[in-house]
Amino acid sequence: MGLFEGKKGLVLGIANDRSIAWAITQKLYEQGAEIGFTHLPDTGDRAKNQRKVSKLVEPLGAKFLVPCDVCDDDQIAGVMDKAATEIGKLDFILHSIAFAPPEDLTGPTWNSSRAGFGKAMEISAYSLLAVAGAAKRRDVLSKNSSILTLSYFGGEEVIPGYNLMGLCKAALECGVRYLASELGPDGCRVNAISAGPVRTISAMGVGDFKQMLDLYSGVAPMRRNITAEEVGKSGMFLLSDLASGISAEVLHVDCGFSKMGAPPEGFGVVQTE
Repeated sequence: MGLFEGKKGLVLGIANDRSIAWAITQKLYEQGAEIGFTHLPDTGDRAKNQRKVSKLVEPLGAKFLVPCDVCDDDQIAGVMDKAATEIGKLDFILHSIAFAPPEDLTGPTWNSSRAGFGKAMEISAYSLLAVAGAAKRRDVLSKNSSILTLSYFGGEEVIPGYNLMGLCKAALECGVRYLASELGPDGCRVNAISAGPVRTISAMGVGDFKQMLDLYSGVAPMRRNITAEEVGKSGMFLLSDLASGISAEVLHVDCGFSKMGAPPEGFGVVQTE
């Protein structure tokens, strides 16, 4: 019997088969979870986002797949109503949503526009509060539920190239702690995973990604980079009853990189004959 047999949940934010949310979803499904999904709204008649996500989740027996613009409270409320109708009480919610305008993300933080900063914070940090709030107001969370979001080390320390998104992740992680405190009396746990670099589409647009991979594999205690499957297993664990005593935490899945105060001996040394 799987860890999620009889468990039902909602996943927001799968973009494609490289998404961390997809890696976690696969592990949830393997353990017996029944899941409803959202996708980024499409513009025009092409339905590109809907088709892309549908190809992934339909073979998993998705309970539903609907668009959701997290800048629209009515759409978020509609997703919760859909979940209540199609699934019932939610045992878990996976939030995997972040965005910053490229022109504000690629430059220094001091040059971020007011509008770009606001949009990045709204989508990347406030959306977690909006989703949790809608679930709370509509009473769709079970008495033993869990919410998980995705962060990154750039929210704790300066990672060149991460820039504005680092500020957003810092706000997101603070939101995790406050939500955990406020929803805890209802039996809901709230946590985040801070994953090392994984070859997702969004990660490829942050700074020099190849340099980041080399840095992590050279500095991390395990001397390698993580895999998407490792993040998937960790996410599944935090959403499961195995983590029933864990809340308000940011779990680092980065082969130990975030705990290194300085590079290991010999790092960056060029060997000569």
